[in-house]
Amino acid sequence: MSPLLRTAAEYAWRLLVIGAVVYTVFIVLGRFHEVGVAVFVGLVLSALLRPVADLLDRGLPRPLAVAVALIGSIVLLLGALAFVGETVAAEWDSLVAEFREGLNRLQPLLERAPLRLDPHALTGLRDRIGAYLSSHRADLVNTAVTGAGQVVRALTVLVLALFCSVFFIASGDRQWTWVCAQFPRSAQPRLAIAGRAAWRTFTGYTRGIVLVAATNALLVGIALYALGVPLAVPLALLEFFAAFIPLIGSPVALAVAVIVALAAKGPLVAGLVVVLIVVIGQIEGHLLHPLLMSWAVQLHPVVVALSVVAGAIAAGVLGAVVAVPLVSVVWSVRQALRRTAPGP
Repeated sequence: MSPLLRTAAEYAWRLLVIGAVVYTVFIVLGRFHEVGVAVFVGLVLSALLRPVADLLDRGLPRPLAVAVALIGSIVLLLGALAFVGETVAAEWDSLVAEFREGLNRLQPLLERAPLRLDPHALTGLRDRIGAYLSSHRADLVNTAVTGAGQVVRALTVLVLALFCSVFFIASGDRQWTWVCAQFPRSAQPRLAIAGRAAWRTFTGYTRGIVLVAATNALLVGIALYALGVPLAVPLALLEFFAAFIPLIGSPVALAVAVIVALAAKGPLVAGLVVVLIVVIGQIEGHLLHPLLMSWAVQLHPVVVALSVVAGAIAAGVLGAVVAVPLVSVVWSVRQALRRTAPGP
């Protein structure tokens, strides 16, 4: 057998083993994905709230500091959601009216060259969209009633995530020390190095992406409010959550803002929102990510894009959110272990 063929065969069986392991991992996660989501959310909460708990720990007992950090964050989140709900409810009727008026303004433009669309088709589309918007709140109520089981599952995951975060924040380092102690003594130093590298990268990514998302949401909210686009606060909140999906989420959220601006304020304001997309994309790509993320996530943009797409294919939106931090953690562990590997 030629050396080239032997080398190819060696790599082939290694790739088959890796593929089988990855497939098995995804099968197991698919069976217990609620547990995986709860642990991931608990780690995110720990990465965000542990500095707050450490700060409070200077004047309070550790358990009380953890409780204040968690309860305070829950109160802030519920307050923000209540504010957004009130804003949507207050602006919904006006949005429906502005949407219909915006379609009326757009119809003459679409009927002229070069599009020359059928006016009857446009009228029917406008009526259907208007009817959908008018009845959408009732549909949401029906969906909430029929999806009560999903709500219970989501609440269960949230409670489990909070339960995990309490122990991660209070004594996560001692828990990892205990895990390392369950392995042979010769492997414990490398496990400790891997754990430190993984946590450093995960916390850096989590805090960085939250800062990027908050900055994007603030810029979007201010710009939409200045342009008079309705639902500026909910659209800014949508931008905040969408920014957790790198490369893809932010443009999708801003595209929704363009549609709302087009319907409510016409083509000129929608064009300004498109300019906003370009400007925020440049700020995020050339300022925020290099400053806040490069030290935590040392991945090529192609790797980030492939990770997001692969995660979305494997587990939908959740996979797209988890993919980049997961790949970043694996890569940082590999680099840390390589740096500490004994020489030949």
